[in-house]
Amino acid sequence: MGVVRLFIIRHADPDYANNTITPAGHLEAKALSRRLEKMGLDRIYCSPLGRAVDTMRYTADAVGIEPIIAPWTAELAWANTESQFGPGAAWDVHGHILRGLQPEWRRDDWHQAAPFAHPDFRAGVDDVHKNSDAFLSELGYHREGEVYEVRKGNREKVAIFCHAAFGMTWISHLLNIPVPLVWMGFFLPPSSVTTILLDERIPEIAVPRCLGLGDISHLYAEGLPMQPSGIKANQD
Repeated sequence: MGVVRLFIIRHADPDYANNTITPAGHLEAKALSRRLEKMGLDRIYCSPLGRAVDTMRYTADAVGIEPIIAPWTAELAWANTESQFGPGAAWDVHGHILRGLQPEWRRDDWHQAAPFAHPDFRAGVDDVHKNSDAFLSELGYHREGEVYEVRKGNREKVAIFCHAAFGMTWISHLLNIPVPLVWMGFFLPPSSVTTILLDERIPEIAVPRCLGLGDISHLYAEGLPMQPSGIKANQD
């Protein structure tokens, strides 16, 4: 029986203006590399954006794995909203607004309600789903309905260096949670690691399970603070 583990990693503290990471981000990326070096990674994938690449490089050099650049893991470029709620990123609409609009979001109709009622939102999320399914199929896990058929089980540990909104959108698909609930209810700190296990309790059938979301224990281990990029208030 083979069990794949995915490590979905947000880039370190970003310097968005220069498409890289800040000095604090470099400290985070180094601490992260020391953690991942002990975990026996088999593959590394990375977004093509500079802040992800610059985070990833420390780990790739430490473990001696040539990374694969995966354009589909780049940050979401389509999920912006302009409505009565004002301009901004869809994943950053505050929960007090969304909970008032739609108390019970569902996976199949979330895109029909404001502020997501634009075809770009559904198309963008569907694209993440399609690419996720193709990616896991290459690892031997073919999505069939709500589960994954294990066609070539393995025990690989796969790191994917990506972004906050992309990571949350991907996680929502893997765990079958409506994407607005993940966007408004969870946070992935810079350099955090989310661990997804392809859990094969029944032979040849696997279901993703989250073993840890947004973990930054590598920062605490080295006395580094969590950087609040993405948190607008109450971060202390």
